[in-house]
Amino acid sequence: MIASRAGSAPGLSPGLPDAPPPGLVRMRAVALGLLVAMAVVFLVSRRLVPLHPGWGFVRAFAEAAMVGGLADWFAVTALFRHPLGLPIPHTAIVPRNKDRIGDTLGLFLRTNFLIPSVVARRMRRLDVAGAAARWLTDPPEAAGGRFRQGASALVAQALDALDPARLGTMVKTAVAARIRETQLAPVAGQLLKAAMAERRHEPLLGAAITWANGALEANDALVRQIVHERAGSILRWTGLDEAVANRLISGLQKLLTDMAENPEHPLRLRAEEALDRLAWDLQYDPDMRARVERAKEELLANPAVARWLDGLWEQARTALLRIARDPEAAMAGRLGELLRQLGETLRTDRQLATTINRFVRRAAVGMASDYGDAIVRLVSETVRSWDADTITRRLENQVGRDLQYIRINGTLVGGLVGLCIHAADKLL
Repeated sequence: MIASRAGSAPGLSPGLPDAPPPGLVRMRAVALGLLVAMAVVFLVSRRLVPLHPGWGFVRAFAEAAMVGGLADWFAVTALFRHPLGLPIPHTAIVPRNKDRIGDTLGLFLRTNFLIPSVVARRMRRLDVAGAAARWLTDPPEAAGGRFRQGASALVAQALDALDPARLGTMVKTAVAARIRETQLAPVAGQLLKAAMAERRHEPLLGAAITWANGALEANDALVRQIVHERAGSILRWTGLDEAVANRLISGLQKLLTDMAENPEHPLRLRAEEALDRLAWDLQYDPDMRARVERAKEELLANPAVARWLDGLWEQARTALLRIARDPEAAMAGRLGELLRQLGETLRTDRQLATTINRFVRRAAVGMASDYGDAIVRLVSETVRSWDADTITRRLENQVGRDLQYIRINGTLVGGLVGLCIHAADKLL
């Protein structure tokens, strides 16, 4: 019966048992045994009172102890059920007031913990950035190991559980959609303009000139063949085509060499003007922007690009799985070094640490302000959804051991009070 009720109680953790824990059973036995012992002492001392007046003190102690023990048994039992099954008013307090307890608990959380001013005051004492810095630079062996193992196992299981093909399609679609939403021409124009302003284009221009010179040398025979085929028969008969080819190749080589050595070469300046014009067109010319967008769409529609995105995702997934399955190796490699550098930065850069702490504090205050009422409703509705008998039994199992001390103390204190009253009666 208990198991069936536990299974039907929504919102309760199956890890909490319905059977009373051994500590509760033991303390119940102690409290009950003490009460029975006082009853036996009372019966024995009642018969021995005529033999000696001292037994009157023993009887008074035992009588008052029974009264105190029974009264506290009634009080403790009335919290969770009707004593002896009798519907006595103001008993079975927890099951009768379960819904009100949930509302009160939610209101208590709202008024004492989820007020933005309270959250802000408590968050000011927390140095989140400092704690993160200490953990990243020198993580505790046990905590860091458990965290890494648990997080890595969770990531590995999630990646293994997801369909690679379906997930890859989702990633590829998301990347393609993001690229389509981005206007590439203005971005490219701004990057080119910024690079030219800082003279970062000069190494690229020099590399292009060097490549052109190398390509000319590598295709020397091809150039000579083209000149030979295009030359007239008279030039070929007189052998002047060879001279023309030599002059052409040497002239181009000299031109490229001069451009590479002289940053102020006229053709190089013309090339820079063309790049500057291209940067302007990419940002402001509608025709140029339209051509770039068409080229982008054609590129995205190319099957080779789709295969490249698939391969890119598979490489990323493989790398994530490798890191997740061997977190110690990952932490010992570049990832670990990066995290340690991040921790060192957080520890030394107080402005960054202050910014992070302020962000965390504002986020916590914002969550308390925006979701405080929702959290209160969640607590209240969750408690309302619990099965009264099951939650009563489980609550009793959690706190009942301490409540049995009330019965024991009530028995002993009651006995002492009765002893004092009997002594006062004899003395007065």
